[in-house]
Amino acid sequence: MRIGIFGGDVTAGNDIEMVTAAAAAAQAQGFASFAIPQIFGADALTVLAVIATKVPDIELGTGVVPTYPRHPVSLAAQALTVQAVSGNRLMLGIGLSHQMVIEGIFGLSYDKPVRHMREYLSILMPLLRDESADFDGETLHAHVGVTVPGAEAPTVLIAALGSQMLKLAGTLADGTVTWMTGPATIAEHTAPAINAAAQEAGRPAPRVAVALPVCVTHDEQAARGAAAATFEVYGFLPSYRAMLDREGAAGPADVAIVGDEATVRAGIERVRDAGATDFVASEYGSRADRARTRDLLRSML
Repeated sequence: MRIGIFGGDVTAGNDIEMVTAAAAAAQAQGFASFAIPQIFGADALTVLAVIATKVPDIELGTGVVPTYPRHPVSLAAQALTVQAVSGNRLMLGIGLSHQMVIEGIFGLSYDKPVRHMREYLSILMPLLRDESADFDGETLHAHVGVTVPGAEAPTVLIAALGSQMLKLAGTLADGTVTWMTGPATIAEHTAPAINAAAQEAGRPAPRVAVALPVCVTHDEQAARGAAAATFEVYGFLPSYRAMLDREGAAGPADVAIVGDEATVRAGIERVRDAGATDFVASEYGSRADRARTRDLLRSML
């Protein structure tokens, strides 16, 4: 199982130089990937293009770019540009976002999200393969090609949680990236569904990237309290709430991997045994806790 670092905390309120330094540290320490979110700040793909010019080798990922605000032709051009700049190291994570964001902030329709993602991928995936998109859907249309010299098709992972989205991820994309989804749910729901879809479609085994909060600490109770506060919103967003309910978790603190070195190691190994191909660590806690967490993660590479 590959282990990567999620740089969501370092992107909040920090400049691109600091994010680049965090990526460089992850690369120097031997981690497989470094991913950043697309939130209401700097454009993630642009930041990754900057990082790529200064940090070699490590896979660079988005976790995740919302699809509704960007036409797939525009996203294809952006992704292929990052591929060309980075020497083809992009992992393009995309997702629906949430109804309250898409409708409440962007003023767009969130009607039939599975249809939207199916149509989106029907345009995006051919363009990423340097093929022309010739598609007329109910809501999306494209008759065009996108060519960026030196760019190969990036890995595309979908933030797929429900059964229909997992089927799309296995059939049309390269895998899934999850958040707030515990090991029991990965083993009983996520991995079986996406693997079956890929096999039925005659596609390679998909990547299953599992992102979770992680903290090595001497005070598990305090760390779980910090997780409850830091990640509180994910307990209310419907898609994540559904995954927490599947896991039997009251909230995000219950799926965070927290404890001493042996406990956290065992928690990450449970994620691996559940069917994850990648573990993406969202480190949190005090400076001392983060240092211990990073040391433990490095020992597992």
